[in-house]
Amino acid sequence: MKSVQLVASSIKEDELPSEFIRPENEQPRLTTFQAQHVQVPVLDFGTGETEKLVELVVDASRKWGLFQIVNHGIPNEVIGNLQNAGKQFFDLPQKEKERYAKDPESKCIEGYGCRLKNGWVDHLFNKIWPPSAIDYRFWPTNPPQYRSAAEEYAKHLHEVVNKLLRCLSVGVGLAAEDLKTAIGGEELNYNMKINYYPPCPRPDLALGVPAHTDLCAITILVPNEVQGLQVFQDENWYDVAYIPNALIIHIGDQIEILSNGKYKAVFHRSVVNKEKTRMSWPVFMEPPPHLEIGPHPNLISEQNPPKYKTKKFSDYVYCKLNNLPQ
Repeated sequence: MKSVQLVASSIKEDELPSEFIRPENEQPRLTTFQAQHVQVPVLDFGTGETEKLVELVVDASRKWGLFQIVNHGIPNEVIGNLQNAGKQFFDLPQKEKERYAKDPESKCIEGYGCRLKNGWVDHLFNKIWPPSAIDYRFWPTNPPQYRSAAEEYAKHLHEVVNKLLRCLSVGVGLAAEDLKTAIGGEELNYNMKINYYPPCPRPDLALGVPAHTDLCAITILVPNEVQGLQVFQDENWYDVAYIPNALIIHIGDQIEILSNGKYKAVFHRSVVNKEKTRMSWPVFMEPPPHLEIGPHPNLISEQNPPKYKTKKFSDYVYCKLNNLPQ
């Protein structure tokens, strides 16, 4: 399948192949609220795990399912190195990138690929944590600093994830480590996806990634400076303002399920740009496939019955990807 990057380089100005044209009810030109960027919550993560921080995390996770954190402890240099390595990979010749292409016969998500749901995006998936889950066959050796950049980022990200999960757990009345344990503890997988959205001749008609909630527990994302993330709030699609070196936190389906709906998975999408390449680096925190996920037992009572089924994470993924009832 031809990559979007190659499609973008070969088509004429203002011509968009039909497979990338979204239905009218999805087209950014008709659905984006144009007046302003939305002011999603921005939280200072450098203050320790105070009651106030827990309160802010809970409020943002209930109302938005999305927030940005600053003073998170990951050095700007570490984020910059990760972004530079990703950019250099996508600048490689197509044949070089295809050395890491996904196996079409395999269910494995790792590797280089393109055209997810006819979105205007190419991508590279790699598991970056825990060390036992890493398969270096799918990690580019070119650029040579890719491995060290990704591993250094994962090391720093680990503490951010733990702090977030402690805040979310305490925020619904559980013990600090309960949510982390419920989504796999030290077996929690960090799946990094590098999204590459080349300039698009008709960004008013296309989407990078269509609207969805993330099937994981939480997602932590850093973008480049090109606007692209949109969030659905109050029946409108809003641009999410870019903050340099902030981390964007998405509440995913599994945290919504475990909290029995107290937290909301964020409905979001990606738009594209006519002149500039957008890139983003989401890391999806996924339970191990065999783990059963359902509303946490300590949050269930006669007054608060379970709103979601309990099932293996692998079964949940299968149903979601195949549009089957959960």
